[in-house]
Amino acid sequence: MEYHNPVLLKETVDGLNINPDGVYVDVTFGGGGHSKEILSRLSDKGRLYAFDQDPDALENAIDDDRFTLIHENFRFVKRFLRFHGVKQVDGILADFGVSSHQFDVAERGFSTRFEADLDMRMNQESQLSAYHVVNEYDEVRLKQVFLQYGELRAAPAMARLIVEYRETEPIVTSEQLKKVLGKFLPPRFENKVLAQIYQAIRIEVNQEIEVLKEFLLQTPEVLKVGGRLSFISYHSLEDRLVKRFIRNGMFEGEPERDMFGNFEVPLKKVNGLIVPTAEEIKLNNRARSAKLRVAVKL
Repeated sequence: MEYHNPVLLKETVDGLNINPDGVYVDVTFGGGGHSKEILSRLSDKGRLYAFDQDPDALENAIDDDRFTLIHENFRFVKRFLRFHGVKQVDGILADFGVSSHQFDVAERGFSTRFEADLDMRMNQESQLSAYHVVNEYDEVRLKQVFLQYGELRAAPAMARLIVEYRETEPIVTSEQLKKVLGKFLPPRFENKVLAQIYQAIRIEVNQEIEVLKEFLLQTPEVLKVGGRLSFISYHSLEDRLVKRFIRNGMFEGEPERDMFGNFEVPLKKVNGLIVPTAEEIKLNNRARSAKLRVAVKL
């Protein structure tokens, strides 16, 4: 089984406008597809640092003197690059999606296709799992998770039903969760609604929105002037944050303008939104929701 089929491989690495002697970071190493493509464009002087918090990804480490794999969450990108003596880099690549490997290994609990214990931890050493979210969050907090991260209109009723059910017994497996929420899963829309439920729980378990914000705020400082960001998002919550940060360096509101109505921003977008071709989606169905945005440090 292939660990992960990289999405928009050429387009994402092209977006970095590689300097063969430069220093680059792949903050979502996974199966190493994007990293291998970057290394193929670097000279002997070039360097690549990669991040991945999933222990499974460490098995894919690339045997190359120019390559360093850092077993950490990319929310700590600045800290661990400095630990390795790197203050600024020429480019940062990120593919924010869950890897194919994580979806395909049933016991990780990411996929709606398999019965598994409620887990969904990208970092398997983390204390918070899907089990804790489903069984220990109160009704108000559960409702917020489903509303905010799953954009589920039935969030209040779903949260209430889960809280009522677990008074009798804990919800341990994905199949149990499906049965508890069965009334919200009509056959025609079952896969779509389940995907939203799983997405909401997964984002909460892995603090994906908080992590993304912390990471984005560090990127202007980590990038050299003229350096590039090349980021792939898979759902609107992520893409909205990336788009707004590139546009005005903020996640909410608008930056302060001068008397002429202008404002300074650290980044500038490069070209427009890039999405996979029909051919790529046919070969890799998980690419269907991918959105690539590229920016340059001013």
